Amino acid sequence: MRKLLDEKLARFEELERLMNDPETLADSARLAAVAREHGSLAKLCGKYRHFKSLNAQIEEAKELIEGDDPEMRELAESELPVLRENREEVWNELLDLTIGGEDANRTHCIMEIHAGTGGDEAALFARDLFEMYRHYIESKKWKIEIMSVSDNELGGFKEIVFGVDGEGCFRELQFESGGHRVQRVPVTETKGRVHTSMTTVAVMAEPEDVEIDLKESDYRIDRFCASGPGGQHVNKTASAIRLTHFETGLVVSCQDEKSQHKNLAKALRVLRSRLYDLKRAEEQSKRSQERMSQLGSGDRSERIRTYNFPENRITDHRIGLTLYKLDVILSGDLSPVVEALLDYERQELRESFGTID
Repeated sequence: MRKLLDEKLARFEELERLMNDPETLADSARLAAVAREHGSLAKLCGKYRHFKSLNAQIEEAKELIEGDDPEMRELAESELPVLRENREEVWNELLDLTIGGEDANRTHCIMEIHAGTGGDEAALFARDLFEMYRHYIESKKWKIEIMSVSDNELGGFKEIVFGVDGEGCFRELQFESGGHRVQRVPVTETKGRVHTSMTTVAVMAEPEDVEIDLKESDYRIDRFCASGPGGQHVNKTASAIRLTHFETGLVVSCQDEKSQHKNLAKALRVLRSRLYDLKRAEEQSKRSQERMSQLGSGDRSERIRTYNFPENRITDHRIGLTLYKLDVILSGDLSPVVEALLDYERQELRESFGTID
């Protein structure tokens, strides 16, 4: 964690220099991006600077206690417990701010929900998950923006991509990445049998423009007419956008806006987030010494949660949490699950880092 905090502080100080650099000041778009990233790190880095200052004061007090001046020794002995208590408090605050790793304090993220095994039923549950997240996001006073939707004839979502903007959004939502299994009687089931379907969720930190160097020569733009089932989202102009990233093969499509420029802007945001997510995953895989846990793996193929409708039960398999209020949680009250996941991660951090001396 110290290494992570040192890296964040170094980046924060670099951003401080950039904000005073004439080249940055001359480029309003770059200045805005730098200022946003600087702002997102300010709380964490300010707290860490305070922690480092307290550490320095504690070391100074220890030296005075071992010195020859009795008055200074007495003063240092009275101050040391207070300094240690203050440092412990700041350390606990730092632990909370770093739950979830390097991107814990991102204020923007991209979420994707994909229907998996189960056909139409999986797509219908993808819509249910989206509604759950939408209500939760609204309850937190965060902003939500639909980036791309692919629906089916029953009103379900084959895929939906949306952006979330708000303080703490990535920190709270990141643990939703993974496989979500649903057990219920589908609306198309005539014999009342319970079916099992799977939907996957991806939560990606949205990087600032300066963090992902994406040039026009890095991708191909295809323009086409938007379309959808039952005549939805249809228009006669080529406003829909498809981006294909040459190096990775990643493909992003956006067609919900009538404006080609708006669709392109959204597609670029999603592409940058996917590239950043891919970069982070590659970096994490190289750190063989890093703590391995289901919470931190980000493996979206694994089953993380089961939603059992007959029993009104929701189970998060990573932490062994079972609640018999599925209806309440699907209505948007996701807090019991989110808080349990955050608390689990908080305890893991405390145990892994031990004492701060």
